[in-house]
Formats: sequence, structure tokens, C-alpha cells
Amino acid sequence: MMGTGATLVTAAEVAAAAATLADVAVTTPLLPSPWSPELWLKPENLQPTGSFKIRGAYVAISRLSAAQRGAGVVTHSSGNHAQAVAYAARVFDAPATVVMPDVASPHKIEATRQLGAEVVLVPPAERSRRAEQLAVEHGLSMIPPYDHADVIAGQGTVGGEIADADAEVSTVLVPVGGGGLAAGVATALAARLPRAHVIGVEPALAADAQESLAAGELRPWPAERTYQTVADGLRTQLSELTLAHLTARLAGILTVTEEEILETTGALLTEARLVVEPSGAVSAAAWRHRRGELPAGRTVAVITGGNLGPARLAELATAAA
Repeated sequence: MMGTGATLVTAAEVAAAAATLADVAVTTPLLPSPWSPELWLKPENLQPTGSFKIRGAYVAISRLSAAQRGAGVVTHSSGNHAQAVAYAARVFDAPATVVMPDVASPHKIEATRQLGAEVVLVPPAERSRRAEQLAVEHGLSMIPPYDHADVIAGQGTVGGEIADADAEVSTVLVPVGGGGLAAGVATALAARLPRAHVIGVEPALAADAQESLAAGELRPWPAERTYQTVADGLRTQLSELTLAHLTARLAGILTVTEEEILETTGALLTEARLVVEPSGAVSAAAWRHRRGELPAGRTVAVITGGNLGPARLAELATAAA
């Protein structure tokens, strides 16, 4: 089986990442949902950059040497990891270059620039290749959005906080794009709450992770296929490293439709009073629309981000009214 030869991140590495993130990342609470006393929401949209991505980006940049930070960092992202890298690089006074798809949200592009990063726009299929090229040409350190042990350990602190907040959790629902967050959360909870089920959720229009897990090997989907989903943060593919983690530690994976994602995004805004982008809403969408496929008991849905521009926010609010 492909992916199983990778070295997996440990719970000790997640704990070390948590120490690194003290006074940097917000320890987000578990909020009661308006729909059931069994469902709680972990609002990572409340982070300084509007998503959980600050956790992994900051840990990865903190582990670079002073010389590496001085030379600069580079990454590729549709927006949330872009802002996280720009934010963390600014903290460490490191120049940052971010390669973004030319169809990325204008709001996310501008927010990344406002944080001091140089933004390079390319066609979606070229983003990782262009970032790797810039790293080689300019001696920059790559800070991948998910395919890196330090990034996975940083994202895993979300799981550690869930364990700290509630030892009775039965199920944790986690959005899956590249798989870094799900890998980290599953790693933390396997050690802290081994009876809890960590279940990934992805859009049906970008379900490469579900297909890859079923096949036991990477089954990447082309950009022209995954870019059909409104959940722009979940269009990326698993890596060998994240597939290895999810194969070993994830309890299962579900998909949700575009209609279910948008309905839940609106419900989070109007009923839970949380500004959440579609990518961040898929976990709650699984609970609202796939509840019969989930284990019974107390459930936490990780709300991964809320980076919406005013026009998009107004559009979603109008649709939900």
C-alpha cells in the first residue's frame, strides 16, 4: 500500500507544537451548536488570520534557522495558508513569497499582500510547481500547506485542544483538502482520546481523499475537476505523507454536496452567528445532512476558516435569508 512507508508525526511532536504556539494561536472554545446538544463547534475562524492554518505555518517557520528565515520562505495556497505564512513570516521578519491560483478569491489575495507577502498568480495546476521553482531559484525555504511534519504537528494542536476541553467526545469531524489538519487531529486524538472517531469530510466534487483511501494509493484529481467546488480551500490533493496518516489514523471519510455546503454555510451565519467560508462549513454540513452515517454521541465539528470578502458574505447572507 502506498503512503505507509512514511514516518508519522507523534503525539509528542504535537505537544511540542502546542508549546511553540502558546500566545500565538487562539485556544478556540467548543461552542454549543443551535441544532443539538450533541453537536459542538470549534471555531478556528477566530484565529488571527481567520483560519487554523496559522498553527502549522507558524510552527514550521519557527523551526527554520535564522539564516533560512533571513533568506525567505515560499509557499503555494488558495488563500488561508497564504495568509498564515505571510503572518508568521512577518513575526519572524522573514521575506515571504506566496504562489496563488489566478482564480483565488480577490479578498484572500489582497489580505495576503496586506500581510507583507509578495503574491505570484499562476493557473491553478501550476501553483506547486511554480513555488518549487522559486524555492530553487532564490534559495527560499518551502513551507508546504500540508505535506510537512511540522505543519501536521501544528495543525494537530486543534485535536489537543478538543481533548483538553471535553474527554467525552465521541466523534470529531474535520474538513479534508490536502489532509494536514485531519492527519494532525487524528494523531493527537489517537493518543489523547483513543475511543473517539476522527472522520474526514470533503466536497463530493473534490473527493480525491475518499477515493485514495479506498484504493490504498494516491488518486489525484485534476484541477479542472476539483475547482468546480465552492469550497476553495479543499481543492488540493493528498500527499503520500498525509495519506499515510489518514490510512493509519482516520476512522472514515464522508462527502457532502455543493447544496449541503452552501445551506450549512448560511445556517452557521444566521443561526450559529459564525462567519464561515464554505470550506470551513463542510464538517457541520456532514452532521446536518449525513447524521445517519455518523456514530452516536457527542460530536465536534471543526470550523476551519472564515475568510470571506464583503461581497461574498453579503451573497451568502442573502441566500440564507
